[in-house]
Amino acid sequence: MRAFEKAFEMPVKGRSAKPRKVGYTMVIDKGLGLSATKDLMTMAAAYIDALKQTFGTSAFVEEQTLRKKIKLVKDAGVEIYPGGTFLEVAVAQGSYATYLQETKKLGFTTVEVSDGTVEMSPAVREEVIKRAADAGFKVITEVGKKDPKMKVGHESMGETVHRDLALGAFKVIVEARESGKGVGIYDASGGVDETELNAIAALVSDPSVLIWEAPLKNQQAHLIKKFGVNVNLGNVPPEDILALEALRCGLRADTLKPALGDKVKVTKFLG
Repeated sequence: MRAFEKAFEMPVKGRSAKPRKVGYTMVIDKGLGLSATKDLMTMAAAYIDALKQTFGTSAFVEEQTLRKKIKLVKDAGVEIYPGGTFLEVAVAQGSYATYLQETKKLGFTTVEVSDGTVEMSPAVREEVIKRAADAGFKVITEVGKKDPKMKVGHESMGETVHRDLALGAFKVIVEARESGKGVGIYDASGGVDETELNAIAALVSDPSVLIWEAPLKNQQAHLIKKFGVNVNLGNVPPEDILALEALRCGLRADTLKPALGDKVKVTKFLG
């Protein structure tokens, strides 16, 4: 039983439970050690769907340590996968088959397919997804570029999203980098560009197929208010996971006030 479970109801109802297809939360991991990972799983595994080993950080960890970390996370009921940069390097160097073999040998069961830095033709991207799926991996893909000067047109992005999903991708991440500033749906200060957000959301009939990278609290609050408690969010810092869950469930001011409605003013003591 969680703390305070009998004290009050969650102001926002309908939060999905694991295993989730909606309300998915991906946490960005830039190098947590085993003890920190264990603490994170103890405190918040129920609210984390995936732990993404971002950039190329896993390449600097001893293999046995990484194996222990992967097992620890999976035993807690959380997915763990390497960031798409690894895959992009392997594709660029012609070592993709070996990359998949090594990824599986380490214990990963999910891979991210992205082309945020390395340009891939649609045919190459399709082959990359197919080979990962054929190797038994759950595939999550990503659209958008890391360089803010390289914008992807909406029509092209929409075609990529639909093609990825048709090939069996579980979800498609909308790129925003770890900073959440000046990339994708965010302006240089991290504010949400509503026009861009609406344009990307309109590419799909069901927004739940998308994972919005949202490392900053204002971004998370905006997306929750727009799409609801079960919007899919990614690149959430480990230290913010419980704060995000509070946002989702109406236990922070940003989402509590609209959830309470006319109950926001209490004029009579109710007990």
